[in-house]
Amino acid sequence: LTEPVTVLKSEHISSASPGTAADAPPPPGPGRILFVQYTNPGAYPALQHSSRLLARQGWDVRFMGTGARGAGALRFPPHPRIRVDQIPFCPPGFKQKVQYARYWLWVLGAVAAWRPRWIYASELMACPIALSASLLFGVPVVYHEHDAPTNGGASLFNRLCMRARRALSRHARLCVIPNRRRAEAFASTEAPRALEVVWNCPSREEADFPPREPLAGTLTLLYHGSIVPERLPRAVVEALARLPEGVRLSVVGYETNSSIGYSESLRRRAAELGIEGRLTFHGAVPLRGDLMRICRTADVGLALLPSESNDHNLEMMIGASNKPFDYLACGLPLVVSDLPEWRALYVDGGYARPCEATDPESIANAVRWYWDRPAGLREMGERGRQRVLAEWNYEAVFAPVADLLNSR
Repeated sequence: LTEPVTVLKSEHISSASPGTAADAPPPPGPGRILFVQYTNPGAYPALQHSSRLLARQGWDVRFMGTGARGAGALRFPPHPRIRVDQIPFCPPGFKQKVQYARYWLWVLGAVAAWRPRWIYASELMACPIALSASLLFGVPVVYHEHDAPTNGGASLFNRLCMRARRALSRHARLCVIPNRRRAEAFASTEAPRALEVVWNCPSREEADFPPREPLAGTLTLLYHGSIVPERLPRAVVEALARLPEGVRLSVVGYETNSSIGYSESLRRRAAELGIEGRLTFHGAVPLRGDLMRICRTADVGLALLPSESNDHNLEMMIGASNKPFDYLACGLPLVVSDLPEWRALYVDGGYARPCEATDPESIANAVRWYWDRPAGLREMGERGRQRVLAEWNYEAVFAPVADLLNSR
């Protein structure tokens, strides 16, 4: 099979300059692994971490993905053993179905020609493709479900994907889920052959820097991720107006299909409150390394969730949400929603202050606690950074998966 699509990005990503020794083919490694996602893989830190860990062990890594609306600018940093191929984003509709069929043939052609040792599939729409490729060519699969599928309706296409998900879950050598409760539900409904809970932790190197300097008279709150009301409620801006002028809010991220215009509404609210100068939007930062550098210039990280939601993914975010781990890796203590699991892990652990995510006064009180205790703020952040270095890092949590991949 030939590759039947226009490739948006097709590059053997290398950090070396042309003409250097790094342009030569890398020495042989343990094998090839093909990551398949019908989305932008650059939007998933877990895929960046796992691919770089495998590449450092000598694996040749190839991604086959698409563009994405909102998160389309996000991409992986260069690595001589990692190649990323992407086709353009196509919005839902008939044209997307045609593109999906061509993408399916493209992946099958790549498996036939490249002969990977493993297929690493992510998300619902990759399930039919990964299952067929595995059955046709005898390549084992790991299925990593970052987000559980929501009710996508009763369309023929959705039913195909859901049935393929169930079949792939039972066929895959291993299924990877980022949250314990979600893993328990997955095991009860899909009956996987093997299951591993792998939290969305940062890499150890992202937390490997000297302790932070003392506060210098200002305090910067940071939010990074998708800019949606559920995770960055308007109450945060209203809380900022109740805090000293030295407290600022920095937002890094992108709007989703359902939240277009939300950033502007937050700006307008800040202007109404007379604090527009204390609110900064950085937009989407393409490279994760640059994002983490911005994190290290802030002081407190915001990781908020609604107390009730129709999206069951939002109800099971311990381990699945990378935000708290990213903030802690950069030495930032947290402000988190006062939810039982979040309180037990982060507040009781000494890394966070709780609040009610829709109550401006509650958020302001949590931030004011840090403002009044600058030394305690740094101590809590450093405690979290040390926990990341010791335990909450992707090298540690991904080890069982890497062991399986290397065992074949």
